[in-house]
Amino acid sequence: MAPTGRHRPLAEHAFSPHDAVLRAAARHIGRRRFLTVTAAAAALAFGTHLPARGAFAAPQLDAARLADDPFTLGVASGDPLPGSVLLWTRLAPAPFRADGGLGGQRVDVEWEVALDEFFVLVVRRGTATALPEYGHSVHVDVKGLTPGTEYYYRFRTGTWISPTGRTRTAPGRGDAASPLKLAAVACQAYQDGYYTAHRHLAQDDVDIVLHLGDYLYEDAVNSAGGERRYKVGALPDVFNREAVTLADYRMRYALYKSDPDLRAVHAAHPFIVTWDDHETENNYAGAVDEQGGPPEQFLLRRAAAYRAYWENQPLRAAQLPQGPDAQLYRRLHWGTLAQFDVLDTRQYRSDQAYGDRPHVPESEADDPTRTMTGEAQERWLIDGWRASDALWNVMPQQVCFSQRKFGPDARAWVSMDAWDGYRASRNRLVAGAKAAGIDNWLVLTGDVHVAYAFDIKDDFDDPRSRTLGTELTCTSVTSGKDGVEKPADWDTYLRANPHMQFYNGKRGYVRVELDRRAARIDFRTVSAVTTPGAPITTAASFVTEAGAPGLRPA
Repeated sequence: MAPTGRHRPLAEHAFSPHDAVLRAAARHIGRRRFLTVTAAAAALAFGTHLPARGAFAAPQLDAARLADDPFTLGVASGDPLPGSVLLWTRLAPAPFRADGGLGGQRVDVEWEVALDEFFVLVVRRGTATALPEYGHSVHVDVKGLTPGTEYYYRFRTGTWISPTGRTRTAPGRGDAASPLKLAAVACQAYQDGYYTAHRHLAQDDVDIVLHLGDYLYEDAVNSAGGERRYKVGALPDVFNREAVTLADYRMRYALYKSDPDLRAVHAAHPFIVTWDDHETENNYAGAVDEQGGPPEQFLLRRAAAYRAYWENQPLRAAQLPQGPDAQLYRRLHWGTLAQFDVLDTRQYRSDQAYGDRPHVPESEADDPTRTMTGEAQERWLIDGWRASDALWNVMPQQVCFSQRKFGPDARAWVSMDAWDGYRASRNRLVAGAKAAGIDNWLVLTGDVHVAYAFDIKDDFDDPRSRTLGTELTCTSVTSGKDGVEKPADWDTYLRANPHMQFYNGKRGYVRVELDRRAARIDFRTVSAVTTPGAPITTAASFVTEAGAPGLRPA
């Protein structure tokens, strides 16, 4: 863990509803939408290649004339490789304005990477251009770094210097690295509470954080911030509607990143991110929206949402959307200790069976032509397992992979939005994992706003069947508000699903330490999120040994 005090004090960068920065931003908000749905998305759908420097002839801003801090949204790093890491920031002196306060001007941004937090030992530096076409976001793929090394980074434009971030590179591809400390988080509805879990995670000693989706929610946020209970009128009305256009999504990310705890956790650790549904729209499936509207109309919205996601996350150019499409699934390695196969279970999936209602999994759910991942991603995943030389094969993804029956009888309902609604697709992955000889399979899941620990069974209906791996769901950061330790269905679920080893309904994150012998799992929970400052505790700890799948209490 880096020394305490490596960042500027949070209060200096805080963007709470009570400070002058937020009030100034709110004054810039107009009530008219920046772009209509059609105009915004149509422009995106056909013009999304990353422009060359100056390709759009945007005028150059004299950064020395910037009167307000452009680094209000913080810094981040992500997708560490052995010799490189992706650095991110987004310039927004007026973050709650559709153009971030920079209009159509491009801005040069200096960056530097050092071995120390005081930037005495600078090892890389350069200049990037923040373009208005990409919301003045900056994505710098810093190469030529030393594998398995901790670094510090920052940005500068004009007289303004960003907060300092800490990151690290992955170990060398053939290195027998051990151990690896990771955390998994998901589902952080701004209006449901404070990011207390992120504040604690920012202080935790982990190497990487995996965000498994629902980084933001498209839903309206009222002027009091929902359960945050700010003074009425603290937030501008621009957030009190569903996000639909590119401008809506950009400003929604600005709202979320205005939270000092979210900025702190990004500055403290490199992230590996993937999306679920709410970054675009609840429970969408491929080109089908929640209400089953015209696909061509929804794809315009999807183009806007995907563009805003890339602009606001530490992702490389390979993940840049092309219209309504983006290849978010990708593979990373941590030496020979772990292989990460990051999935996208939204963009390519078949529409949910039975109208997306809980249902007994019958013929429609078992239709072999239906898919959760799409054929190309499924083939990529199984081929990657066959070629893997990693001890642990980690599969970060979005929705419950293991069977989760809602009742104890044989014809109990299951969720059609989870893998239970795509059983043929799940069976193909299980068969692929077995054929590839994957011994230490670890699935990381978000979505459900509770924490589960599952043994992944060869036959979920036979508790005596072979255990193939472990699935961990990481609960939510805020979604679902405070939650309870034992939800009303706690006893029913544990009886109906004997492979479910743990169930907890509080908020928090899951922490995993992988080494050559075992994985240790700690479910970290906070007592409340509707009031700030709650302490964190460990609700339960488990171990699964390398070569012997199955959870046992630590």
